[in-house]
Amino acid sequence: MPRIELTSMKAVVYGQPAHEALANEVSRLDARRVYILASGTLNRETDEVEKLQTALGPRCAGVFDRVGAHVPRQDVIAATQAAREADVDLIVTIGGGSPTDAAKAVSLCLANGIDRPQDIDRLLTKVDADGLPLPPDFKAPTIPQISIPTTLSAGEYSAITGVTNEATGQKDILKHPGIMPHIAILDPDVARHTPEWLFLSTGIRAIDHCVEGICSQTANPFGDAQALRGLELLAKGLAAVKNQPDDRAARLDCLLGAWLSMGPLVSGVPMGASHGIGYVLGARFGIPHGHTSCLMLPAVMEWNASVNSDRQRLVSAALGEAETDASVLLDALISGLGLPRGLLANGITIDDFDDIAGAAMLTPWVHKNPRQINGPEDVLKILALAQ
Repeated sequence: MPRIELTSMKAVVYGQPAHEALANEVSRLDARRVYILASGTLNRETDEVEKLQTALGPRCAGVFDRVGAHVPRQDVIAATQAAREADVDLIVTIGGGSPTDAAKAVSLCLANGIDRPQDIDRLLTKVDADGLPLPPDFKAPTIPQISIPTTLSAGEYSAITGVTNEATGQKDILKHPGIMPHIAILDPDVARHTPEWLFLSTGIRAIDHCVEGICSQTANPFGDAQALRGLELLAKGLAAVKNQPDDRAARLDCLLGAWLSMGPLVSGVPMGASHGIGYVLGARFGIPHGHTSCLMLPAVMEWNASVNSDRQRLVSAALGEAETDASVLLDALISGLGLPRGLLANGITIDDFDDIAGAAMLTPWVHKNPRQINGPEDVLKILALAQ
């Protein structure tokens, strides 16, 4: 029997400056020791973090702004130690996916006494030979989180986080319902500081959520409704932001579209090979999160078309051309935004393909792809389409 679980997120707030909204939400939660995990660039080069500190006043227990791309374990441990010393009762993130994901991991580390990078192994959801999850046994987090996103990867709407093991180059998955942020605050004025390439490419990451959710063999009406509307908002909004960066309404549409893009995932619909292979490209080759979707999504859609063409037509219709292949439309959208196309043009070589294919089979999403992937040889076929 189909069963759709709703998330533990309490609210999404927009239409108000982020610092004012944060002050209101902190008062509602009666938090006294608020710790800010911030983008380093945003903290150094804008006054947005300072606005939050001023709005919080004596409730601000400190700021940490040293989380690297793809959330290295060492940075998570450093942030955990700082938060533990500050005796925090609320974590606020401002920035992109890295501080958001780091805060989720920090909340688990705080609850489980994790203070060394290698101890994060205790928190991992592992995958057996058949691709089935093997959940760990650990304590639920107790520190709530508020997120103020400046990019569109949409990690603030999920109970999943990714942390990179520097020793292996693998991005590991941590899961728990309690790491879902309680509140997201959407402010296009804060997001205007995000570099164009990062805002647009993470928008494609959000489109990847929509598309892989819609095209899943286990799609559901709840996820479809949100993802199809999110896809429309994102496609139009990204094009408008590209043409006019100061278009606040378009930027807010993108933020709202990113929220809706998570409808499938949070209702139990798995992602597919674009996400799975993308994890490998990010963790092992340092390709930015959003760029991994730019490189992989059209190729994965082309490879999957033989088994889900009916679902792919829904994507085409949402993009405004129901009779054109979804892979073609997505390729045109990504290219039109000036974003990367082609693995070989972006630092990957043919010699890397075997390594990527093998590592992709260790991710959970590859095993959930709509067209069954039986082994590395199938991943190699997708990589050939993406080269």
